[in-house]
This record gives sequence, structure tokens and C-alpha cells, in this order.
Amino acid sequence: MTVGKKLWLIVIVKLFIMFGILKVFFFPNQLKQNFDTDAERGNHVTNELIDRSN
Repeated sequence: MTVGKKLWLIVIVKLFIMFGILKVFFFPNQLKQNFDTDAERGNHVTNELIDRSN
């Protein structure tokens, strides 16, 4: 049982590192940086989805 608990601890620590730390430094929120309001962000996403589908 102790091996299983250690493996789960390793998995949880790795997930925390991947989603908690790496996301902050390597994946900035481009929409919040480039657009001021939610409406502008929504319009941009809509236009990108429509343009890419054609």
C-alpha cells in the first residue's frame, strides 16, 4: 500500500507543477492582454472560429 500512496503523491505533485506553475509562465492569457472587454474577446473568438471553418 505504501508504494501506491507514494505513486499517487508523485502524480499529484506533477499535475500541480504542470497546471499550477508552468501555465503561469508559459501560457499567458492572450485574450486578456489584447482585449479590454468581454464583448471584444467574444467577437474575436467568434471571428476566429468562423474564419477557420471556411
